[in-house]
Amino acid sequence: MDELTYLPFDCDNHYYEAEDAFTRHVPREWQRRCVQWCEINGRRHHIVGGKLSSAVANPTWDPIAKPGALHEYFRGNPTGKSPLEMLKDREPLPQEYMNKDARVEKIKQQGLSAVWLFPTLGVLYEELLKEDIEAVKVLFRAFNQWLNEDWGFNYQDTIFAAPYISLCDVDFAIEELESALENNARVICIRPAAVLTADGYKSPADSIFDPFWNLLNESGIPLVIHAGDSGYSSQGYAEDGFGANFGGGASYSPSIKAFNIERAALDWLMT
Repeated sequence: MDELTYLPFDCDNHYYEAEDAFTRHVPREWQRRCVQWCEINGRRHHIVGGKLSSAVANPTWDPIAKPGALHEYFRGNPTGKSPLEMLKDREPLPQEYMNKDARVEKIKQQGLSAVWLFPTLGVLYEELLKEDIEAVKVLFRAFNQWLNEDWGFNYQDTIFAAPYISLCDVDFAIEELESALENNARVICIRPAAVLTADGYKSPADSIFDPFWNLLNESGIPLVIHAGDSGYSSQGYAEDGFGANFGGGASYSPSIKAFNIERAALDWLMT
């Protein structure tokens, strides 16, 4: 068969967060504990929970690496080229990366029926804030407000942006899920990690979360456990921490550093 007889549904599409994605709805008095912008040597960076984040090299996203820049890297990187070098072939930020109407047109051009849309930075910042549970709640409630405004949880039955929910406080998680459902969300997103609560770390299967899982089950919408910063260690095989340097070191072969995010999802699903 040379052609599909249907339009594919892309279940792992992403957006790039707008400049104010993490600040628009965060009260000013909370921003120091959540996310702020700073400038170092002429480049803008995020400060998350009072600490400089190196999760990505350029959180403004402009300019941005071209699609497919890391194709050879994830095929084994036969030339041993630095992935940072691969990412230097950049272009001005295309409008469809941040604009929902432009994205709808791009989706049509790509021959897709619809997409699930997930965060890029949003799946990285809970780990950096997890010790400050109140800040996690303030930040991601505000983030979901921004997400619904800029992308929509269901935009033209074509873009289904997934609200990001933290289980750090089960009552908060239920409120966020209820809000998502009221705004026609069709999918939600959680990071694969043990949950740090006011009573310490908990498995997501702990009975304290049963009311949340019950509501989600009754809603009938799917949950996506999306790879991100789960706080995992590579146990000495590579530099720890989720960063833009691909683990550093002299070798640029794909390693546990690049792929242990998959292990986090497996561990989560096994609990």
